[in-house]
This record gives sequence, C-alpha cells and structure tokens, in this order.
Amino acid sequence: MKKLAGGLIAIALGASMLTACSGGGGGNTIKIGIALEQSGAVASYGTDTAAGVKMAADEINAAGGVNGKQIELVNYDTQSDKAVATTMATKLATQDKVIAIVAPATSGSYKAIVPVANQYKVPIVSGSATADGATQAADGTPYPYAFRTCFADSFQGSAMAVYAKNTLNAKSAVIFGDQSSDYAKGLAAAFKKQFTGDGGTIVDEQAYTAGDTDFSATLTKIKAEKYDVIYLPGYYQEVGLIIKAARGLGITAPFLGGDGYDSPTLVELGGASALNDVYFTMFYSSLDQDAKIQKFITDYKAKNGGKEPSGFVAMGYDTLYFIVNAIKNASAQTGEAVATAMAATKDWPGMTGTLTVDPATHNAIRSLVVISLKDGAQSKADKVNA
Repeated sequence: MKKLAGGLIAIALGASMLTACSGGGGGNTIKIGIALEQSGAVASYGTDTAAGVKMAADEINAAGGVNGKQIELVNYDTQSDKAVATTMATKLATQDKVIAIVAPATSGSYKAIVPVANQYKVPIVSGSATADGATQAADGTPYPYAFRTCFADSFQGSAMAVYAKNTLNAKSAVIFGDQSSDYAKGLAAAFKKQFTGDGGTIVDEQAYTAGDTDFSATLTKIKAEKYDVIYLPGYYQEVGLIIKAARGLGITAPFLGGDGYDSPTLVELGGASALNDVYFTMFYSSLDQDAKIQKFITDYKAKNGGKEPSGFVAMGYDTLYFIVNAIKNASAQTGEAVATAMAATKDWPGMTGTLTVDPATHNAIRSLVVISLKDGAQSKADKVNA
C-alpha cells in the first residue's frame, strides 16, 4: 500500500449518522464506531461488514433502540491500511466518544488498534479478525478491551485438515500460502499440525506474496508432484488468480482455504468454471435453512436489490447485535462496563450461531461451516462444531 502523507488522511463519515448526542452513553443516542476497510486492497470485507452493521442498526432503532436510545453509527474508512486504522480508532475514542467500535475485518489492522482500545477503555469487536493471539498479550492474558465474534485461525485451519481427511479422503497435501500474511501463515501452521497429526503427508510447501500476479513457475512445480489436495490460505485477490492459473495448467486437485475466499471478487478473478472442487471455512452459509438465517437473507436482499449477503455481511450484522447485547447487560453505560459484559457473554444466540466468549482469551467459542463451490457458487455447507 502506498504510504499516505501525514495530515492528508481522508475521513469518510458514514451515511448512517443520526441525531447529535453528547457521547457513547449520554444524550438521546448511543454512539458506536465503525473502523473498517471500505476502500483499498481488502475493501470487499470491510464494505460488506459495514453493510451488515448498518442493517442491524436500522432494525434495532426501528424496534425502539437500546435502553430507550437510538444507535448512532460513526463510520470511518480505514482504507485497508494499519496506520489509517489506528488514526480512525483514536478519533472514534477521543473525539467521537463512542462506547464501542466495530473493528477492522482483517487481523493486521485489528491488532494495530488494540493499543488504542486499551488506552482509552473502548471495547473493539471484529467479526472476522481470525489470527490466533489477536485478543491476547504475549503472556496469554486477554487484552481487556479486545473481542471478536469469529473463530480463530487455529480452529478453522485444523477443522479444514479434519475435513480433508474425513470427507475428501485426502492422505497427502501441498500447502501454497501467502508468506506476507500472518493470517495465511497461521492457517497453514494449523492445517499442517492437524493434517500430519492425523497421519497425512505434506508433500510440499510453497509461498507467494500479496500483490503477486504470476504464479506459473510455482504451479508448474506443484503440477509435477503427487498429492490429493492443495491447501491455499490467503485472500481472494491472489486466490482467484492462482486457482484460475492452476486450472489452466491442468491441475484438477481440490483447493482448500479459509474465510478469506468469501468475496464475489473471487469469482470475478478466478472465473466460475475454475471454481469447482473448491472448499473454504466460513462463519455461516446462505444454504443453511435455519429460520433466523433465511429471514436475514430475505430482508437483506429486499433492501439491496436482490444481492446475496456474504459471510462478512452476516458477521457485521451479528457483531453489532453482540455489542448491543453487552450494552444492555452492562452495569453502566461506559466502555469498562460494556467490556465486562462482553467477557461474560455465554450461549448468546446470534443469527450465525450460538456464541460464548472465553473469558481467558476473549475468543468466541462457536461453530463454523465448510462451504463447497460449484461453478463459483455455494453448492454445499457442512457445519463443524467447536
């Protein structure tokens, strides 16, 4: 990402600003901040998450709000940049006086704003920052104001390894991951540990770097090897190009990955015909016939021209409801009290599944689904419990 000149950071105020108020817990409204990647390299994640947050806020306000007050969203674009994320989170905490922040969708930007949350005692919650340790200090203790509603990479990486062995009957695998991403490296490590622990063999490990566009040399090497599946952890920008190139070279093995696949841009980059025998771990699937999920999908499509909500829309939606649940249960309308309520959350019935916060880590204990793609569209979803 190109460095931004100091003092020239563009601030995008969200369209969902309502009436003026005196702060997160005062006046006639409750201020909740949004600091998400709504432009830049991973804009698909943040834009979708923000759409889910906005939908939840509209529903809550229409139903009477929270503790007799309306929710006011203060929405800033982090531009897929860690430094901008820190600036926006600081502004939300110190100038806008929000009571909580819907934090960046990606782990790197999420971790960048944890110090801001702790310094100003404003809880942050991400629906998709899955990196292990993101909510914890080096000694393993949880950061007091860092939470997430998503699972951790160790869970989704190991869950995919079990799925590969038990469902796809895979005995050997190649790992081809993004070496510039903590997210991808964490997934690769978890997959490898589980897969080899269950008796599988890692035939080869290769790497690429975010921003790469030519993968022919590595894929040609991989094609010459013998394996059952390829584990490809990373984000949709490179994943789409890699799978398209692999299919063009005649590689027919299944590709496996994580929640970073969930973007309509994946199909645009990879092409529908290449996206067969592709499997990835995700928070929820539109194929789930649960009544709450189907109502959410119907309502979202009605408000968005028939567009299907992605998993990031769903997690944004649930994340705001999670924050509101904590505000309702807090002993006072302060960041400290809300954080305490978040840490005590147990068996909370979110739209995407039941969630319990582990007080020792601030991780969410929840299920996941493994989604199968056929011609680029979801064709099957298998639930895996924590």
